Amino acid sequence: MEITKKVVLLGRYGVGKSSIARRYLLDIFEKDYLPTLGVQIKKKIIDLPNGTQLSMIIWDLEGFASVSKTRASYLLGSNAFIYVFDVSRPFTYGGLGEELNYMKTHFPLVEIKLVGNKIDLGDTEEASSHLKATGIQIEHFVSAKTGEGIQNLFQSLTKSLIP
Repeated sequence: MEITKKVVLLGRYGVGKSSIARRYLLDIFEKDYLPTLGVQIKKKIIDLPNGTQLSMIIWDLEGFASVSKTRASYLLGSNAFIYVFDVSRPFTYGGLGEELNYMKTHFPLVEIKLVGNKIDLGDTEEASSHLKATGIQIEHFVSAKTGEGIQNLFQSLTKSLIP
């Protein structure tokens, strides 16, 4: 039996959405920044312990200033959002509370993972304390460059997507 789930990578320009996808899917990191135009769609098949296969369809969206500005057609039918911010650039997580509220209001059944990327470039403490002060807990801090935390992120996501 195969279960198909749509996962959308969201976040501002340059936070590392594509790098996270490449690290997870291909276990590579490309240091040259090539912005995504529109959307790139990739597929990952995961064999689950019960013999079921999870077909994870990963939509890697171009960066945007706000989730509300993203084309609704990209978000419809999603099972999970991975909202990525850059721990070394505070403006990428400054409005996270509003973004989270928008996602929860307009997509109440969608699993949301908040992910701080680029931990190899900066301390997570500033981002953690800023977000904690606004009532937001970040479950995953990762580095697409080194691979740290990427497998844990997607294992956690897989568990939350399977009933």
